[in-house]
Amino acid sequence: MPHEAAIIGDNFMRPEIFAEAIGKRCGDGVAVRCMTLPWPDVPMEHGYAERGLDGLKEYQGDPDEIVRFVGAAPILVTQLAPVSALMLTRMPALRLIAVSRGGPVNIDMAAAAARGVQVVNTPGRNASAVAEFTIAAILAETRLMRMGHEALRGGVWRGDLYRADLTGRELNELTVGVIGYGHVGTRVVRLLKPFGCRILVSDPYAQISREDRDDGVAQVGLGRLLAESDVVSLHARVTPETTGFIDRAAFAGMRPGAYFINTARGPLVDYEALIEVLESGRLAGAALDTFAIEPAPDGWKLLELPNVTLTPHIAGASVRTVKVAAEAVAEEVRRFVAGEPPRHPCTVAP
Repeated sequence: MPHEAAIIGDNFMRPEIFAEAIGKRCGDGVAVRCMTLPWPDVPMEHGYAERGLDGLKEYQGDPDEIVRFVGAAPILVTQLAPVSALMLTRMPALRLIAVSRGGPVNIDMAAAAARGVQVVNTPGRNASAVAEFTIAAILAETRLMRMGHEALRGGVWRGDLYRADLTGRELNELTVGVIGYGHVGTRVVRLLKPFGCRILVSDPYAQISREDRDDGVAQVGLGRLLAESDVVSLHARVTPETTGFIDRAAFAGMRPGAYFINTARGPLVDYEALIEVLESGRLAGAALDTFAIEPAPDGWKLLELPNVTLTPHIAGASVRTVKVAAEAVAEEVRRFVAGEPPRHPCTVAP
């Protein structure tokens, strides 16, 4: 008898792509059925406790509908479906949850562990996409692409942007500070090197590679990075320690006229403090892909500032991200069926 897998995808991580990848690795050993959530056309929930989903973040889907769909399947593959403690009691056959994202924040990890349900994830699935997007965001700010674009859309030809006292600067004359040296931060450093800029890295929990060190990348404390960087790019994970750590003090410590880039997560930043330094002109500009509240609320001051480039949390969205995540999940399913240990097991934080 084949193992049964319930696949709950969405309009980005489409369930048929999961199914195809699982079929290639597992053949007839896994029978799948598919369900599609409406994300990203409909926003996900962002950590609001409701319907017994306390503690879960970035999820989508009705718990009763999900429980009915999973039924007696021992395998659940998903990106966004919530799995709470109460839901787990109603899915007693479940043994593997494969989450196609870097952090399984939509799963009650403690409850899963208590019930003997293995949770696996796909770390780094969109690291390449986010790193490329970050470089584009840096260039959009430092080379005044946003400024020229907005002027032209308003019917104004900004020939004055060619003035020596107004025009942009090349990366080869700038210092770029990278906060966080994980899957994304390391790739951002790699992509920055050919531009010839000075690169600083700050991460108290990781050491830069010998290759980066030999290439002149310097690992420094956060204060020094902020003080010396013309561009500050944020790539930290959200933890109790990092929540809101880019605050008024951090912005005050940045070099006047610097640029701030956030393609990581909104909770890392005090956005009211960011608005203040953008309004005052202390920062020349910012490129933001993530926000304190998503979707960004109508009338938010940040949406009205002229010196900020805004995108709707799409840095990690690419065709390659979908394929990488689906293949990683399929390999985890194959390992489960074969009785092999998982490649990327998730554990409950101590």
